[in-house]
Amino acid sequence: MLSRILGFVRDLIFARIFGADATTDAFFVAFKIPNFMRRLFAEGAFAAAFVPVLNEYKTKRSFAELKQFVDEMAGSFGLILLIITVIGVLAAPFLVMIFAPGFIGQEGKSALATEMLRLTFPYLLFISLTAFAGGILNTHNRFSVPAFTPVLLNLCLIGCALWLAPTMDEPVVALAWGVLMAGVVQLAFQLPFLGQIKLLPRPRIAFANKGIRKVLKLMAPALFGVSVSQINLLLDTLIASFLVSGSISWLYYSDRLMEFPVGILGVALGTVILPSLSRKHAEQSTEAFSHTLDWGLRLVLLLGVPSCIGLVMLSGPMLVTLFHSEAFNEQDVVMSSYSLMAYAFALIPFIAIKVLAPGYYARQNTKTPVKIGIIAMTANMVLNLIFVFPLDHAGLALATSISASLNAWLLLRGLQKDGTYRAEAHWPALIGKVLCAALAMGVLLFFGTAPLTEWMAMSGVTQVGRLIAWISAGALLYFAVLYLLGIRKQHFLT
Repeated sequence: MLSRILGFVRDLIFARIFGADATTDAFFVAFKIPNFMRRLFAEGAFAAAFVPVLNEYKTKRSFAELKQFVDEMAGSFGLILLIITVIGVLAAPFLVMIFAPGFIGQEGKSALATEMLRLTFPYLLFISLTAFAGGILNTHNRFSVPAFTPVLLNLCLIGCALWLAPTMDEPVVALAWGVLMAGVVQLAFQLPFLGQIKLLPRPRIAFANKGIRKVLKLMAPALFGVSVSQINLLLDTLIASFLVSGSISWLYYSDRLMEFPVGILGVALGTVILPSLSRKHAEQSTEAFSHTLDWGLRLVLLLGVPSCIGLVMLSGPMLVTLFHSEAFNEQDVVMSSYSLMAYAFALIPFIAIKVLAPGYYARQNTKTPVKIGIIAMTANMVLNLIFVFPLDHAGLALATSISASLNAWLLLRGLQKDGTYRAEAHWPALIGKVLCAALAMGVLLFFGTAPLTEWMAMSGVTQVGRLIAWISAGALLYFAVLYLLGIRKQHFLT
């Protein structure tokens, strides 16, 4: 929660200082490329492959074998990351051409993106090793330290935006320095905590280690499967680079608001559920495995649905309150609100994927999510081309929402088909109660909130007060209706 709130503060500062123009588009491309690869290598494929194998060592091997595995994994994974980082820095101009082909012919925009990418790409090395450390800590039930680590990224970026940017010829480049600084700080922060559990690595390269080979084998297909949603978002950026200047920034700010509940609920659920499912699989407890999945999906429904309704109904007021300024003008607010409403429908499937994908990875099955991911990504590409012409950047967001829904549905169907997950008897009644509560909340927000023009005319203090009041009123009504319909605390617990 603290990380996401600071992320909002960070984006608020970005919008008010830098606005939404060609230079911010260049930064968001330079940041999105290593950030995408971070989610692919660190939070995505590596975590999905590493945590189950680490749990296996922790459960079935001696501490000495566990420590050797950690040391050799650190050295081998670190070498791979170093090679990728060097290639990325050298190939920065080509990466910009690949991921933002719309920049071709715009020399200033392309050159600025290349300059910043050379600063941001090494972030991949540091943050992936940070995720490696976080996987060890999470497996030992030390969730707070990895959860706090992203706070440091936001603090570094906020500091560079406020104090470094005014001293530079091109102020936005300060943000790229902030990304690089944050990678170093985040990794250094976690090392003492690894020392506390006596697992601070002494890196050694040993690709012959059976555990490492197993991780790499599992990681290869997972590189694609676990991060399909991120690939879809990157495809949005690629196509948006051909649209009018500001389109990438509009998608970025709306995506950030959508990512707030995904980050709080989805990432938290995914972080906790993967080690838990891995442990239950190692213990061969199939009933407990299914029950844990059911609990995760129950939370997706109970908390994801009101978050989705809130984003749709309050898209304009949130964007005005957080980002509206001389730099981020009325058109930027309106355009961002279109893509936010479209992205909102991806919120529930994105959170569900964080629960469903570990149902495969905990059993060391990385192939099935890959097949599903290919289907979802293909659908996204086709839908992008269908929707981008009539709806511009909002069409890209809508395509992402539909393909994410397809991805989540196919993952769920696969778990049910092979008997891994059996839905418990409470689901029909639970769905009905949640929809009733969500409808009441939606009606309140639709008729209660003022038009966008009125929000823009309010003072900043009034905007914040009104927004907090309506969010609180909507949440209070939602949970009050759930309570009246019989939903109690135990429905949220395992």
